[in-house]
Amino acid sequence: MKLIKTALIAAAFALPLANAHAEGCLKGAAVGAVAGHFAGHHTVLGAMAGCAIGHHMAKKERQQRLAAAHGANAYQPASH
Repeated sequence: MKLIKTALIAAAFALPLANAHAEGCLKGAAVGAVAGHFAGHHTVLGAMAGCAIGHHMAKKERQQRLAAAHGANAYQPASH
């Protein structure tokens, strides 16, 4: 029960960061809080790292969905 309470508190700290540009942050913060708690009571640090990782993964997944929707050759890096 204490772990759930700790994870919810850590997620509440990450809530102000959870806007349209920070998708994946809350889920990452919750997972990071639990992992940080078990890795030496670094719950808030874990939540912050989880938020960053969750946002990165969500952005990467969104880009992959867009590429699939527009065809595999939709994004071509400029060649010099």
